[in-house]
Amino acid sequence: MNLNKSEYILGFQSGHDTAYCLLKDGVPIIHEEYERHIRQKEPHGDGMLMACEFLSDEQIQSIKYATIGNAIPIKGKHKHTQWDFFNQSAFDKINSVIENNGGSIHKIGHHQSHAANAFFSSNYSKSLIVTIDGGGTELGGFRSCFTFWQGIDNKIEQIELIGKNELNIGVTWDKMVERVFDLSIGYPYGNQAGTVMAMASKGDPDKYLSDIQKGKWGGIKREHNTMLNNLEKVVKENEEERFHIAASLQKATELEVKGRIENYIHDHQYLCLSGGVVLNSVMIGKMYEWWPHLKGIYVCPVPYDSGLAIGSAQYLWHHILDNPRIEWNGNCSPYLGKSYKTPITLLEYYTHNTDKINYRVSSDQEVVDLLADSKIVCVFGEGSESGRRALGNRSILADPRSPLMKDLINSKVKHRQSYRPFAPAILREDVSDWFEKDIDSPYMTAVIKFLETKITEVPAVVHLDGTGRLQTVTETDNKWFYNLLKLFKKKTNVPIILNTSFNDREPIVETPQNALDCFLRTDIDFLYFRDGNILVSKKKKI
Repeated sequence: MNLNKSEYILGFQSGHDTAYCLLKDGVPIIHEEYERHIRQKEPHGDGMLMACEFLSDEQIQSIKYATIGNAIPIKGKHKHTQWDFFNQSAFDKINSVIENNGGSIHKIGHHQSHAANAFFSSNYSKSLIVTIDGGGTELGGFRSCFTFWQGIDNKIEQIELIGKNELNIGVTWDKMVERVFDLSIGYPYGNQAGTVMAMASKGDPDKYLSDIQKGKWGGIKREHNTMLNNLEKVVKENEEERFHIAASLQKATELEVKGRIENYIHDHQYLCLSGGVVLNSVMIGKMYEWWPHLKGIYVCPVPYDSGLAIGSAQYLWHHILDNPRIEWNGNCSPYLGKSYKTPITLLEYYTHNTDKINYRVSSDQEVVDLLADSKIVCVFGEGSESGRRALGNRSILADPRSPLMKDLINSKVKHRQSYRPFAPAILREDVSDWFEKDIDSPYMTAVIKFLETKITEVPAVVHLDGTGRLQTVTETDNKWFYNLLKLFKKKTNVPIILNTSFNDREPIVETPQNALDCFLRTDIDFLYFRDGNILVSKKKKI
């Protein structure tokens, strides 16, 4: 394999959400996140060092350009080394290769990179681009948390950057999650904003709405701190008020985001979104109701800061180097992690030395039969998904028809709150028969209402408010998962399977060893290595 026939760009993100990406002629072919390998969520690290450790020598020697999607000035000796967690040996290695290949290293603005990741991963030729997060620095030093751009063909032009002292939804959520809800916002347990978003469906959205809006989204510290202090006191006096506060925070967020985007949206037919705040899939789903004139809404697979590694490289390839757009066959693939061989040697060891498992050759049809028999099956195959959502390659699957299944998975596997929903993976062609909106949601990024007539058919994937965070599946996006859904539909007449991430309070499993470890310490019924059709079960204790 001669890699040097093509042009390769290394994109990397250092600090939190550490990651690296390799672009081949503008197409992301590898994207790995540090947390998957150290097994702790949202660690700090050096993305360039990670690339040196995980890429082969041949891949490293192919790199012509490198990009980082953060413009924060950090003290350093070299003009190219002003980034966080700088490792001299890693920089020297990559820089030497780039110089030999006649290339260069580039810094791209934080939101500029988010915007590029959103637009260039879409199939839209023209779009409004909105990025929302907890803050990032653009080239020139301006810090923003909410930005607007216009993408046309292979160029992205700035429309508006809102200063972080005026509006900071991301940090407001972080402070609320940590102080009011007493939940994690980063390393080592990850950001638990999703728990608060799930709580919102149980509360009164108007009860604390004015209190949160008076907090000024961090723009005026005095008002912001007063709001946090007051809500902390409320929760200490009555924990049940958390649900009303969560509902009010969700509504306040939706009103603020809608109001800001209203200034620009009616001049556009398409909307692209990125930044950590757009992981709020409830808000994304409501955008289809807010702006029915839109022909499409796109959220990239990795909208939080790990995606800066991809977006900065895409910005260089298209906007700076002036290369034409990529025409995605369906959707930009989120399956950018490593693929692993079916671990027969590892399974042999566990079978004969630990006396914990049995394994045998099986089939996709048997997996469907097990699911229909209310068994929980975790699946492992091909490249791992980039992003926070498991999309069929590192997933736990179950029958959505069972009214007991949600509680069963929570007790046996996920060990999380009862009000946290599980996602429905659905055949794309059947969405209009099950949901009120017929939309694309290939990366599980939008929450949509089920049709009332369908709610009782799949209770395990219907949230308290009658919604589901759907994953639409096509044969082009994931052929194996699509075919499994077809088999399940043939057997049950339901084109939906419950899909949740293959993990237990840790990052999504990365390796076969991770998969076996998670399988053995939970009460999952079966583990299916789908690349080799190997079904693993636990030996019964006598």
